[in-house]
Amino acid sequence: MNDLQLALRQVAYENRTFWRNPPAVFFTVALPLTFLVIFNLLFGDNQIDRGFAEEVSGATFYVPGIAALAVISAAYTNIAMMVSIARDNGLLKRTRGTPLPPWAFLFGKIVHATLVAVLLVVIVVAVGAIFYDVDIPTNTMPAFILTLVIGAASFCALGLAMTGLISNADAAPAVVNGSILPLLFISDIFIPLQDAPDWLKTFGAIFPVKHFSEALGTAFNPFETGAGFEWGALAVIAAWGVGGVLVAMRFFSWEPRK
Repeated sequence: MNDLQLALRQVAYENRTFWRNPPAVFFTVALPLTFLVIFNLLFGDNQIDRGFAEEVSGATFYVPGIAALAVISAAYTNIAMMVSIARDNGLLKRTRGTPLPPWAFLFGKIVHATLVAVLLVVIVVAVGAIFYDVDIPTNTMPAFILTLVIGAASFCALGLAMTGLISNADAAPAVVNGSILPLLFISDIFIPLQDAPDWLKTFGAIFPVKHFSEALGTAFNPFETGAGFEWGALAVIAAWGVGGVLVAMRFFSWEPRK
């Protein structure tokens, strides 16, 4: 069996282990849906100014925002935490002693995380369309899909990079959540920053979360007459992804931290 076949078998293994763990499946799917329901109950009737031709409803704002949250949770949070825990449990070290190529092991986790992210986005968009009358724009769907692909790849790379900065498995949840939760609040995902201070908007624009949210929001804009591509935002997201790859290559470790 060649390396590519081994990598594809690793993807199948990751998927089987995920679906055979019902609590993990339930809470992975329930988390973004819970946020979507709560925010729509609180703010769904509000009109939100996103700088488009017209204001959009709260539901139209939160569907792409929660879709971004789903991708970040599946790609960044899941990869950073699970790989750090596997490293400190000795799984990564033992894996390197098997015929499975090291890249195939990481390939399996990244592809699995991407597939879960795509599934969550489909569920969130479907719930938004069925229960909140959110229009799904077809003319900007290629931009929406491209943004999802670039975002998922970049946040997976950042998740791997973060493992090099996590000292041990016990610290993984605190470090990962502490690095991403504040950004979710200042990146137009949980709260539309209409009246936020300029310095806070500038600070949020440094990181890829805000650009990811804005790019998905533009691609989901019902008033968009163009193709919906936010090339500047996509460039920032991709640059962060490249940076994540470089940091991971420098600091990623297969050995448990002492």
